[in-house]
Amino acid sequence: MKNMNIVPVVPETVGAIMSREMLMFSPLMRAREALARLRQVGVPEDFMSNCYVVDEQGLLLGVFTLRELVMAPDHKRLDQFMAVPRAILSPDDDQEQAVALMERVDCVELPVVDDAGQLVGTVTADDALEVLREEATEDMERMAAILPSEQPYLQTRIWDIYKNRVVWLLLLMVSAAFTGAIITHYETALAAQVVLTAFIPMLMDTGGNCGSQSSVTVIRGLSLGEIRYSDWLRVAWKEIQVGALCGLTLAAVNLLRLTLLNHLDFIVAMVVSLTLVVTVIVSKLLGCFLPIAASRIHLDPAVMASPLITTIADAISLVVYFRIATVLLGI
Repeated sequence: MKNMNIVPVVPETVGAIMSREMLMFSPLMRAREALARLRQVGVPEDFMSNCYVVDEQGLLLGVFTLRELVMAPDHKRLDQFMAVPRAILSPDDDQEQAVALMERVDCVELPVVDDAGQLVGTVTADDALEVLREEATEDMERMAAILPSEQPYLQTRIWDIYKNRVVWLLLLMVSAAFTGAIITHYETALAAQVVLTAFIPMLMDTGGNCGSQSSVTVIRGLSLGEIRYSDWLRVAWKEIQVGALCGLTLAAVNLLRLTLLNHLDFIVAMVVSLTLVVTVIVSKLLGCFLPIAASRIHLDPAVMASPLITTIADAISLVVYFRIATVLLGI
């Protein structure tokens, strides 16, 4: 039996990836008759395990596996051992949400029905893997500040690669100008304590690394449905605690290194160490909150990834650094 319903193909939806070749049987058909029909028509190339029971109008009634069919008594009707599907998809459902549902119900194949309840296709584990591969590639590109490309790298034109990369590079370059403006603003403080300049790269790198750690963790949680917008307060509180522990550890090691090994003035070492604590906590918060905020306004959370978070964290860490230096060193 083949379903002839025409479903419009909308990109990024279940309708675009579903298979339209299904094994469908009448509920009054007996097991031996179903097996005979299988031998007659064969199975689709992407067949997993499910056979579907539909009425004369194509409405989905139930599902059974090939194993259940083989093990059933010859005289038993299909409606006597069919089961209710664990979940049902719609052609308009988002691909990522469909894959998440398949994982949640632990099923390698789910039926797709239209608004009238007619079976129009199936989504299999193979389809889900393809979606996951594409989404993972897209997220990696966004996290590297590259606009996603539809073609493999070697088949993509140089001009297209240029366009995919230069937009983000321009935005990040302009935003990084604020970092330079902050350093210029505190030029007097740097002139009074030139040694402060030596620790700017370390502070900025630490902030960027901390923000990246949090953002990758949160983006993954959002993609898998483990984190929702309503969880933002819990996520923020957890990152504050983690940031405090990490910041205090880094600050303690840094304080000992600067005072015992580098023989740096204790007050200067305290300025750097205190800035580390604040920088780590702020970067962790940025790394968790920006992706959650992006998902709230229906943007890809991966957009708020490493480069953007690093740029913002750099600016904040410099302001904190110079403010603490101004207070403790009196400059």
